[in-house]
Amino acid sequence: MIPEANQPRQRVHLKFSRIPGPFAVCRLAPDAAMPEWALLGPIFSVTRTAEELSIVCLRENLPPEIDAGQHWTCFKLEGPFAFTQVGILASFLNPLVENGIPIFAISTYDTDYVLVSEEDAQRALQALQAAGHELRR
Repeated sequence: MIPEANQPRQRVHLKFSRIPGPFAVCRLAPDAAMPEWALLGPIFSVTRTAEELSIVCLRENLPPEIDAGQHWTCFKLEGPFAFTQVGILASFLNPLVENGIPIFAISTYDTDYVLVSEEDAQRALQALQAAGHELRR
């Protein structure tokens, strides 16, 4: 039986971990060379589009001339998740949305990473745990 589109889906309870940081999210010109400093650390993401070169990396890797603004905390959802699974990221993001916490998300083949500002990290943890998600240490 397929649920109706307007019926709420059952929330998935996930395990997640916090990756040591802090992290930076920055934007370079779309034609900028790939910076070597962006390719270091336990996780990084570099995405080029026609409009930008978007980089997520450890904050300590940024050269002084790059202004990335706020510091970010990175949460890793404990995957892998099959492409056929529905609602994984939504289950994790909904408690953050309900608490007014902005996010930056990165998806990989196996899992998802969700970054929140360091100033929102404690509220995010509380919201996620209250929703039944488990922080792995």
